[in-house]
Amino acid sequence: MRIRVKAATLSVRAIAGSNVVLLAMDVPRPIADQLLGFAFERVDETEGEIAPLLGTKTFAETEPANHRPGTPVSTFDHPIQAFLWGDYTAKPDHDYTYRVVALGGTPANLVTLGEVVVPVATEAPRLGRHGVWFNRGVAASQAYVRKFRNRRPDAVANRAAWVWLSRGLEEALLDFIGRAGPGDALRAALYEFQYPGVLEAFRDARDRGVDVRLVVDAKPNSVDAPRRRNLEAIAAAGIGDLVVERTENKSYIAHNKFIVLVRAGQPVYVWTGSTNVTDGGIFGHSNVGHVVRDPAIASQFLDYWSELERNPARPALSTWTELGLIPGDPKPPRGTTVVFSPRKSLAALDWYAGLMDRARKSVFFTAAFGVSAPLRAVLAVDRPYLRYGLLEREDSTIELLKRDRDNVFAVGASITDDLLGGWARERLTGLNTHVRYIHTKFMLIDPLSSDPIVITGSANFSDASTRKNDENMLVIRGSTRVADMYLGEFMRLFNHFEFRSRVAAGHGRRGPELAGGTPSAADEGADATPSGEATTGAFRHLVPTPTWAWEHFVPGWRRTKERLLFR
Repeated sequence: MRIRVKAATLSVRAIAGSNVVLLAMDVPRPIADQLLGFAFERVDETEGEIAPLLGTKTFAETEPANHRPGTPVSTFDHPIQAFLWGDYTAKPDHDYTYRVVALGGTPANLVTLGEVVVPVATEAPRLGRHGVWFNRGVAASQAYVRKFRNRRPDAVANRAAWVWLSRGLEEALLDFIGRAGPGDALRAALYEFQYPGVLEAFRDARDRGVDVRLVVDAKPNSVDAPRRRNLEAIAAAGIGDLVVERTENKSYIAHNKFIVLVRAGQPVYVWTGSTNVTDGGIFGHSNVGHVVRDPAIASQFLDYWSELERNPARPALSTWTELGLIPGDPKPPRGTTVVFSPRKSLAALDWYAGLMDRARKSVFFTAAFGVSAPLRAVLAVDRPYLRYGLLEREDSTIELLKRDRDNVFAVGASITDDLLGGWARERLTGLNTHVRYIHTKFMLIDPLSSDPIVITGSANFSDASTRKNDENMLVIRGSTRVADMYLGEFMRLFNHFEFRSRVAAGHGRRGPELAGGTPSAADEGADATPSGEATTGAFRHLVPTPTWAWEHFVPGWRRTKERLLFR
């Protein structure tokens, strides 16, 4: 949902997904010249809780005695110095009331410059046409250090680390499989298929009378991956009778991750997204599971699955997928369009690039394996609006694209040393090796408009994912609900990694705030940071004067554009 509340000296726009609420503040310039930051209080109307939301940076002048850097503090004493802030501790299907206060004065004598109250209802992904679940995706974080002391998830009692890392993704996947009852059918096409909990869920479905058939990548190649581990896991779970081995097209991968639920012979729902069925896919690098509760869309996936079940060679399969034509109009029709691969040409990838090129106000995208040539060509053309890229890794082409200051990139990284004064060294869980941070594949075009486009699925916006691999993508136009869920998660991950990639590159001018909330909620946060949090050299301290806000009002500067975009 989206709501804007405006008073004479402060306006706040809230954008709520299911687990994220973005709060975008704006003030008149005369107020900005007095502004020391913003304070937040959240009332959980659903659970009857009220508390100030917390940050971790302090004014040096008023820092508590014996304060340990990183310890949460009230934003009413040490405000957030940013115009875009995220509450990453929200819960799905909850009603909240946020009180947002603009503070001025001095660190020792803060005064109220403006105040608004914003009612917010988070989305319920279990309801509606679309359900969206993101995992935590930030195992290397201060929050993980505080909660689990950098221990491996399997070394933490009661599966507490697994639950925290899943953030509802595992539960949603198991629930989807569990909804199939006697007489129903499940049809799945899966690339990496190794996590015992999901394999056992399919076995249990079979045992309760569900007709289960699974097309699984089993292509022999030089490293026998993922074939060997897939087949070992299938044998261990005792579900070999459910599996159709996908062996054709040895040079390419069967990269789908979808499941179709069929009732009374009719497909009703489909689970898709970027999540491989491995512990790394569910609990490690960033991933999304996306359910479409639309029989027409589920039917298209079932038809595609029926083709895959025949284990076709690429030429035959691409002939079939080309029957699903790319829309001739520049924009897709309203609703959901499905694009399957492999295809005979790059028309689908060129279409995505064209949609990106025709954005009016903003673009947000993730890239696990670099930015493909069609997308680079779009990003190389100067535009007057911001384009955000969240990348697994960076290369020389990204450095060239950064010359346009409206192209803003964050790269997967973690804090690997003790140079930040009080910030703990972070460690990855070891669940992922090849792709350690960013595994999602989605693009948001003008997500804050009334006519957003969300592109999401298994394909990496690349030549191989378009012409060679088995893949699927959803192109969703006009759903502000879906756009809000994806945008909040994008900013959560982007702000988390932007700070760390700056530190890794030696550009440590900005420092983060940890995600806020009550003390317990702060521990639940993923260290996502408010956009534009300024620092005074040390990472722990706030700027004691209103000068932190100046760059948010300089025409043409990134922070100004960001303030105007989200407000």
